[in-house]
Formats: sequence, structure tokens, C-alpha cells
Amino acid sequence: MIKKLIDQFQTPENVLAASENQLIKIDKMSAKVIKGIKNHKIYQDRAKNELDSIIKKNIKIVVLTDPEYPALLRQIHDPPALLTYLGRLDNSSPCLSIIGSRNATSYGLSTSSNLSFKLAKKGFQIVSGMARGIDSMAHNGALKANGKTIAVMGSGLNKIYPPENYKLFQAIAQSGLIFSEFKVNTEPLPNNFPIRNRIIAGLSCGSIVVEAAKRSGSLITARLASEYNREVFAVPGSIKSKKSQGTHSLLKQGARLVENEMDIIDELYQFIHVKKEKKHPASLQSKKSTHYISGKAKGHKLINFIDPYPVHIDSLIDKSGMGSSQVTSLLLDLELEGKVKRHQGNYYSISEEYH
Repeated sequence: MIKKLIDQFQTPENVLAASENQLIKIDKMSAKVIKGIKNHKIYQDRAKNELDSIIKKNIKIVVLTDPEYPALLRQIHDPPALLTYLGRLDNSSPCLSIIGSRNATSYGLSTSSNLSFKLAKKGFQIVSGMARGIDSMAHNGALKANGKTIAVMGSGLNKIYPPENYKLFQAIAQSGLIFSEFKVNTEPLPNNFPIRNRIIAGLSCGSIVVEAAKRSGSLITARLASEYNREVFAVPGSIKSKKSQGTHSLLKQGARLVENEMDIIDELYQFIHVKKEKKHPASLQSKKSTHYISGKAKGHKLINFIDPYPVHIDSLIDKSGMGSSQVTSLLLDLELEGKVKRHQGNYYSISEEYH
């Protein structure tokens, strides 16, 4: 509902200033929510006190309307209205989640660490939930590579869970990023973890399940990643291991099999070059201009709305102001020319050769 309101009114201030008649027009808007919005001033003192306590602890907030809000996370249908965080936001590097069993085997732990290390070296930010087992090894592997890692908490930032990960929490806060959508003193309640899994999946261009039992929570993250049209990868294990039944189930459903980091890099190669785009804007603009000169004027206009992160065709239609058939035709031309790459679910990105 918050996302619907922001999409309609653009800013929180406009939402709070909206009339009752304007609010009623929002799909599935309840009378209770309208009443809360119209009487929002009675909550201001409580909100200010909460905000002051957060700021004193050097915890920061990023909201849905901030340009620094993670771009891929914003695309899901229910992104958090705000995230509290420790560390430094970095939207220049692609995110890749590595998840799995809390009670992992030595095989699963070493695989998680090795994959994380090598993928962090390639420029991916490694996302996980800072749980015991696979998650912790994924974070540690990225830190060992002097790479960046993001922990998404199932509790508030003042409630480190599990407690034995205190040092890991501090290390990630120093060189990476820790997110939570919960209030800072929220306990690690069981219901919080499935909720936070959508953030792990939403932040990432792909999710790797290293080791998961038949009913593992990691399968929720994998399902969500699939719903968000992100890549899902699975590491095979022993056919005799119950802790690999979940990953084998994913493979049967079409997840991409992972034997080493190259299986992931080959599939997500377009994301690795995001940093280069940031570092050389002038040269990139010159390179793009060369391609524009040889293209059609409308193709020129359309390609301005496509970047290394996959964007859905509906978004391109809205942004370009062109008809769906025209956009489809132009995208086909650009794909044949090698300028864009088509992904599953009618998503498109700039091709590696072009950018």
C-alpha cells in the first residue's frame, strides 16, 4: 500500500497532504488507513523520538523515494518503505545472494566460502542473512577477498542474531552494509525471517542456494527470486544427503546448476561491467554516441532507457511514450544489432559488447 501511495503521489509529504477523496481512489485503500493518514500529526512526537534515538547510534535510514535506495529492490511489488542500515550504500556494484542451511555440512560451508570469495573478487556484492552456516561463510568469504558484503537482518540492528556473530556483524558494518526493515529493537522472531527473505532476493540479480533441506527457508528466497525474474542457481550435493534435497528440487524445477563460479559469471556477465560504466562516463558516452549515429532515431531514444540492469518492457513503453508494438520492434532490431540482450520475462539490458 505504501508503494501504491508513493507511485500515485510521488512523495510522502504529498500522501499526507492528500484529500480523503484522493485517497479513496487508491485500489484496496481501507478506511482505517485513510483515518491514520488524515490524523498523522498525532504520531509526530513518537516518530521524532524514534528518529532521534536512531541517529544517536549512528544508524542511518534510506527510504523508497531516495535515489540511493537499491534500484533492483525498488522493482519488487512490496519493497520496504524504509531500511535502517549500518555501513555505506553502494549501488555501483551488482548484488548476488548466497544462501543455504544453518546446519550445513563441511562440503556446504567450504563451497559457500569459496564461491563467495571468487565472486567478490569479480566485483559482486555478496548478500546473505547472517544466519549460522552457509550465510555466515558467504559473508566471511567476501570479507576474506576484501570484497563487499551485505547482511539482511531478521531483527532490528540493536539485536544481533545469532549472538555468536557479533564480530562478523562489526566486520560487515565496517567494510560492507547491514540492512533491516524492522525497528531497531525488534527481536529475531521466527516470522521475521521469511519476511526479510524478499529483501535478499530483491537486492540480487541472482540467488545461489548452496545447501538446503526439503523445507529450508532458503527455498522461499529462491522462489521469490524466480518471481522477481532473477536468476536462480543451485549447487548439487550427494544424493544421499537430506541437506541437499532442497537444492536438487530446485535443479529439477530449472535452477541453473553450479559447479564453480564460472557457471554464475557466464550467466551474469553483463552485471560485472557496471563499475566500468561508472568510472568512465565520458568514454562510455562517446562509445554510445557512435552506436546512436548508426541507429534509427527512435532506437536512439529507446536505448537511453536501457542500462546494465535488466528493465521490463512495460517500463520501457511507459518511459519512451511509444506503443507496445513499436517498442517490441525496436527492441528486436537492437537485439539483432547486438546492442541489447533479452532476458527471461521480457526484461532487457545493454549488451556487454555495447557498453
